[in-house]
Amino acid sequence: METADLIVIGSGQGGIPLAADFAKAGHNVVLFERDALGGSCINYGCTPSKAFLAAAHAAGRARQAAKLGIHTQVQVDFPIVMERVRGIRDRFNQGVRQRLENAGVQVVGAEASFTGEGIVTGKDITVQAPLVVINTGTSSLIPDIPGLAGTPYLTNRNFFDLKELPKRLLVIGAGYIGLELGQGLARLGSETHLIVRGDRVLAQEEPDVSQTLAQALQQDGIYLHFQVNVQRVDFNNNIFTLTLSNGETLEGEALMVVIGRKPNTDALNVAAAGVELDKKGFIKINDQFQTTTKGIYAIGDAAGQPAFTHVSWEDYRRLKAILCGEQRTRSDRVLGYAVYTEPQVGRVGMTLEQAQKQGINARAVTLPIDQIARGIEWGHDLGFYRMVIDRDTDKILGATLVGYETAELVHVFLSLMAADATWQVLEQSVHIHPTYGEGLPSLARLLIEDDMPLCPNLYPNL
Repeated sequence: METADLIVIGSGQGGIPLAADFAKAGHNVVLFERDALGGSCINYGCTPSKAFLAAAHAAGRARQAAKLGIHTQVQVDFPIVMERVRGIRDRFNQGVRQRLENAGVQVVGAEASFTGEGIVTGKDITVQAPLVVINTGTSSLIPDIPGLAGTPYLTNRNFFDLKELPKRLLVIGAGYIGLELGQGLARLGSETHLIVRGDRVLAQEEPDVSQTLAQALQQDGIYLHFQVNVQRVDFNNNIFTLTLSNGETLEGEALMVVIGRKPNTDALNVAAAGVELDKKGFIKINDQFQTTTKGIYAIGDAAGQPAFTHVSWEDYRRLKAILCGEQRTRSDRVLGYAVYTEPQVGRVGMTLEQAQKQGINARAVTLPIDQIARGIEWGHDLGFYRMVIDRDTDKILGATLVGYETAELVHVFLSLMAADATWQVLEQSVHIHPTYGEGLPSLARLLIEDDMPLCPNLYPNL
């Protein structure tokens, strides 16, 4: 049995820097990884998906330029698109490997499992350490649909291995992965169908967010099938046939299944270390990332944290501070996220409904994109900006931005909320004209229009 100072299980975006930092500091660090280094972000998440969408949205924007008087004929070289995506993915993956090697981390390419408290085994290697950090992430949740198993369906894991553009794409699921990749293939030329179990896409967001995105997807020629389930999948002669609960059937050359995520904890044998899971299989942790066993910590989405790379990376920063004696918690931060459809969705904090459910005296204001000069000038008429504030303290509670590049704009609210600022700070800001950012102070000024006095005393000091 080998000994180490730190064992890291999983090389996601939290585990990599944690392992590298402790190794650089002179500690003996062993990292177990059963698959490609870099976790989901680099291999089948952020990196390849955004490289893919760079091409897809370039094609979509070119087609939509017709309303500006610009008429184009878009030709998509799909093999080249995907070759570029895989090349970027591989470059990032190699960078992770080099970082770990340079730091002196011992990498064990094996699936890890606990064989005792602080004891981890992978293949023929067993390591014991006083400190273990789990960063195993999540994987695609696959529904038990008759006929699905054994067919060459796609998930975000193998999507980027596509060599040819499917003539018709069927998508089961309408969350952010399904919308991003589904819209992407549609913009590159696939006839795309989204099968939606409920009555709206991106159902975790506010209804008007869903409505805006549905309208945008339909403008791209995507077919939306609401309030239906897939009852059976057949695959013959390289064609998928879906039988829907409403009696209809759909056919396509490709089928993508993206209904949710499940934690990668099945193989860990956490019971051997006294680590408890919740009923969904996520690792139970406290506010300092500690599991139910002393010396064993968990970060990222395997521990039920929001499934975003920046969350996992911030988990690493906080856990590192905690292990070094600082008073940090996983709650002392403002979290945001984005959906990279067109229009984009940028989100941070609470919605009005969420705030009111917590008993907060909250108020929201909304500014449509088509009331912002830049939106009119650029021909962007789908979307809106919304801010939620606490009436009693004037603090900003959250924001929902739907529109062009709102994943960038939402950082204004992230920074203001991290600084514990009031909405008046934004209202008093002078943003550049004409920009989309100019709409943010305009949004804040909606809070004062109803209450602003009409200045009855024009010259009070004379």
